[in-house]
Order: sequence, then C-alpha cells, then structure tokens
Amino acid sequence: MRYIPLLALAALASPFPALAIDHSRPQPLPVERLVPAARDIPYPGTIGLAVDATDVARGIFRVKQQIPVAAAGSLYLLYPQWLPGSHAPRGPIDDVANLAITANGRTLSWRRDPVDVYAIHVDVPEGIPAIDLAFDYVSPVSASQGRVVMTREMLSLQWNLTAFYPAGYFTRRIMVAPSVTLPTGWGYGTALDPSPGKGPGTLTFRPVDFETLVDSPMLAGRHFRQFQLSPKVRLNIAADRPEELAATDSQLLAHRRLVEQGVKLFGGEHYDRYEFLLSISDRLGGIGLEHQRSSENGVASGYFIHWDEQTARHNLLPHEYTHSWNGKYRRGADLYTPDFSVPMRNSLLWVYEGQTQFWGYVLQARSGLVSTEDTLANLAMIAATLDTRPGRQWRPLIDTTNDPIIAARRPQPWTSLQRSEDYYNEGLLIWLDTDMKLRELTGRKRSLDDFAGAFFGVRDGDWGILTYSFDDVVRTLQGIAPYDWATFLRNRVDRPRPRAPLDWLAKGGYRLVYTSQPTSFWRTEERRRKQADFSFSLGIVIDSGDRSIDQVIWDSPAFEAALTNNDILVAIDGETFELGRLAERITSAVTTRKPIELLVRRGDQYRTVMIPYYGGNRYPRLERSTGAPGWLDQLLRPR
Repeated sequence: MRYIPLLALAALASPFPALAIDHSRPQPLPVERLVPAARDIPYPGTIGLAVDATDVARGIFRVKQQIPVAAAGSLYLLYPQWLPGSHAPRGPIDDVANLAITANGRTLSWRRDPVDVYAIHVDVPEGIPAIDLAFDYVSPVSASQGRVVMTREMLSLQWNLTAFYPAGYFTRRIMVAPSVTLPTGWGYGTALDPSPGKGPGTLTFRPVDFETLVDSPMLAGRHFRQFQLSPKVRLNIAADRPEELAATDSQLLAHRRLVEQGVKLFGGEHYDRYEFLLSISDRLGGIGLEHQRSSENGVASGYFIHWDEQTARHNLLPHEYTHSWNGKYRRGADLYTPDFSVPMRNSLLWVYEGQTQFWGYVLQARSGLVSTEDTLANLAMIAATLDTRPGRQWRPLIDTTNDPIIAARRPQPWTSLQRSEDYYNEGLLIWLDTDMKLRELTGRKRSLDDFAGAFFGVRDGDWGILTYSFDDVVRTLQGIAPYDWATFLRNRVDRPRPRAPLDWLAKGGYRLVYTSQPTSFWRTEERRRKQADFSFSLGIVIDSGDRSIDQVIWDSPAFEAALTNNDILVAIDGETFELGRLAERITSAVTTRKPIELLVRRGDQYRTVMIPYYGGNRYPRLERSTGAPGWLDQLLRPR
C-alpha cells in the first residue's frame, strides 16, 4: 500500500477548494506636490513680525506675524529649512509650538503638508486682507536638545527660527518689518537698521526682504559691550559675567588689525557696515556662522581673560569675517536658491569653506590674533592629520562636501576612515599649494593675494550676491598666471589621493617632521580640549578627565588592539592609569621593546590588551628647510 502523509490526506479530505496564490503587488500612491514653486516677483504687502524675547527663564520666543494675502484660497506658509552656512536642511521646525492662525478674529484651520513637513496649508476666506500667526519657539534648554540660543544672561535671535514666509515667491522679494522686545536694560548688536520704536523695551527695524532678515541675526545680553574696530566695523560682545568683557588694548588692536588686513587683502567691502556678534559663554551654545554684514561667533568663557590659553579660538573671527567676501558675496552657483525650501548643492564648498579656512589662518597671523609660530604649528597638525588619514584611500575630497547632509555633523565612530567635512582643512592645503604654485610661476611676483582682489574684491560697496562656477575660479587663476589650473585643481579634489596636497611645504621653505616633544600650541590645544592626543604614535585620543577614549585612528596600533571609542583606560602595566605614565611608557618601549599593557573597561566588561608599539612619541611640527625660499613666511607677513 502506498504511504500517504497525514497532511496530504487532510488536504484531500478538505471540502474547500484550494486558494489561488495572489502574485499581485501594491502600487505606490502618487506623490502630489502642492506647494507652489518660488517665482521672482514681489510679494504683495509687507509682513509684520514681532518677537517677544523676554521669557529668558524658560527660553521661549513668543512670535506674532501678520501676513498680507492677495486673494482668497490656498496659501502655503514655509518654515526655513535649508539654512545658509549650515550647508544642510537644519531648520528646527520641531521646536515650533502653539501655532494658531486667525483672520479678523476668526480661527482658521491649518494642516501640515504630508510631503513637505516644513509647509503649512491654510484656506483663506473671501474678503480677508491679512492673516495673523501666533506661535512659540520653544528653544533648547540643554545641549542634548540642540543649540541653546537663550539663557538668563543673553540670547541669539536668528530670525529664521521665529518666522514663516509665503510659498511661491523668491525670499528676496518678500518684505518684512521686524521688531523684538528684549529684557529691560539689555544691550544688543545687529546689522538691521533701527526705526522709531513701538514702546518701552521694543526695538523696531526698517523693513527688509526676508533673505536679508535671515542673514541679519541679533546678539543681545545683560552684560554687553561694543567696540568700534573701523569706521564700518564694530565688535559686539555679550558674556555670562561682566569680567569676561575686559578686553585689553593689545587684544582690541589685534582685532582692529584683522579688519585692516582684511580690507587690504580683498580691496572692496561688501557691506555698508559689519557687526561681529561675539558671545563668551559656557551656557549659550557655541557657534561660528557667516553673514553678509555680520557674523555669529560663540566661544566658551576665557576668550579675553585667558587669552594665551584660547589660541585656536582666535581663528574664529578671521574665518567668519572672510566669509563676507567668500561664501556670502561670492557664492557657488549651486548653493544659491530662490527660497529656503530648495535643496542647496555643496560642490564648491572646497572653495567656499576651503579658501575661507586658508584666509582665516593667513589673517590670524597677519593681524597678530595668533602668532606666526602658533599658526605654523597649527598647519603642521592639519597637514599631518590629513596626510595620514586612511579614509583618503577610498573617498575623494569632493565627496566630503556632501557630509553636512549625509552625516549632519553627528559624532562618527571612525572619523579617520569616514573622513567627515575634510573640505575645510584639505581645502586649506589645496589653496596653500595654489599660492605657492602662483609664486613659482611668476617668480614670486604674484600670489593668492592677487586672486583675492580679482575674485572677491570686485564691485566695492555691493552687498548683493555674485555667484561663481568652477570655470570662473579657473579663469581668474589663469589671468594671474597661465597654467592648466583645471587639471591642477581636479587632481586634488575629484579623485582619491593617497597623500594630502603638501607641495606647498617645500616651496614655502618648510618640511613636516615628527618629534618626541609637542609644540606649545599642541599642548595648549590639549588643555583647551581636555584631551591627551597620541594620534601619531598609538593612534588614540584620550579624554583627560574620565580617561575614556575619544577617538581611535583606523589601522593604528590602538586599532589593532581592538580599542574603540568610549573604552575607559583603567590601568597601565598593572598600575592605575595616568596620562603621564602612558607618555613615559611610549618612550621607554623604544629601548625595552616591551609591549604596553592596558587594562580596559567597556561597560561592565574588563580586558587586558597588549600593544607592541615601539616608535616613540611622535608630534608633528614644521621645520625650516635650510636654503629654501621662505614663501610661507612671506604669505603670513602683514601687508
């Protein structure tokens, strides 16, 4: 008898017919984009914008807007998403709360667009000349929530955080009349022009287009000072405590020289006036953000009163000031968008940020904000870091210009492999190469200073926007010294390179060396960052407070020992771990050939690792080449 499985018998006995298998697949719903595209036509009327910034105890900005409407029907309001200087969609719409829209005292319903969540749709009834918006911007109160922009002592008012704008228009064609109410007695700085006030504590400003408004933030504070650096440029300072405002004459002189050297370098000024907005605070979030006629500069306490321990922070103002010319006035063509909802493209950030990084270091030395010695030491750190970065084997520099969008500046587990935003510092090295090549081609008669005047200094007094392309950059260089600049730049930008662009070293009269003792700048940076940096020996950076690992360099001795971020170093050679003892063991291992023994904790697990490293402590520095032309020294010399 043939054997028939029980399951088969059950199927034969079933009174129901077998179900047919459905091979169909669901079809996606069409994406209906209803938000109108921006047109280069004027918006009818002027938007009123009133911000109450007095609730400093809770960090809440209370906002009222009155938006004229041309006709009844659908109206889309947009919250700024793609923010200039951020190179990514970072508008914090999640911090907008209590949104209410009314017209003639009647509440209007609104709904968020399901495709573009930064767009709010409102149906405007017949006979309504304007709608009124009221909402709260509930700003972060701790760094874990985002950048803190309001404390009991100061605030950073970025108007894009506190305003919607109507879709369908270029933002440069939408006029806004802004006002803000500050706590009593607070000083402030902004590039906006004041107009007659509304009442006690309320500041009103002349109407500007929405693009200019977003580009004109305010810094205000209880402890506040202003210093005139030139007829057109002013330094505005807010601090947690009044003693932080005590700038010395020599410190102010260095800031005045920054402006002087900047104007000498670029020639034309693309502002009617310029406001440095400098916050010195351990409570307000730090920042470095460029604007056409101002810049936001946020540093931790000690900027003036611990001047010699803040060397690296002295680069912030030169960098952001340079952006008035490079990045704001001259801007990569694919970065300029008609409004703040259109994605920006970052293909020329190695010019925008890279050359700004270059001029920031040049101007810090020329002005005396940072000594030439410390500037050279900083360049050595940058050159060594990028020259030994494993990630350059697979990832070209041009691809790092996408990192503000890809990584959104989140912490990375393996920065040395993943790269991050290397277009800043590797861009700096590319422009150092370019400067030295110009000097070589012209017998030292021309340099990148000539490019700065020809490319950025045009149209003195114009503070609009003049876009550029890669071909414009090449054409300007060609006018200074004929050469195949397109290939020169593409070779450094568009394909992976095993080594960093360091041709500038020999031409500039220096070489990169590694010594057993760090530069004074290196030690200052370790103290400021609260780290101990063994990147070029064990390949590890350690938090000097809790002895946790902040970074492990890919393929380094520490990497081979399977150490990683957040591991905690408990002991070395059987004794309590100390940073000084680690440095001594790295030195002694050169002769003893004894591996370095570390007890490591990860969570609740402990393990002992042995690192057979015998290369000694290695710290980069620039060393003068005997008999070579000192072109790098010439570059850093004041004009």
